[in-house]
Amino acid sequence: MARAMFEYTKTVLNKVSFDATLFCKEVQKALQRLLPYEIEELKIFIQSLVQQNPDLNQCLIYLKT
Repeated sequence: MARAMFEYTKTVLNKVSFDATLFCKEVQKALQRLLPYEIEELKIFIQSLVQQNPDLNQCLIYLKT
């Protein structure tokens, strides 16, 4: 079940990547829902999205721990 949540989160982040504000909100929600090892995978995924869309760079602050 947890893996399904991770895949769903990636899908949602892809769909809202056009808007940095929405993207940041979804990142915050994902950090509350996902397991620690999934968060590490999510960081890699988000960094690849940021390379494609530099506007999302402001959301990286939520990934710093």
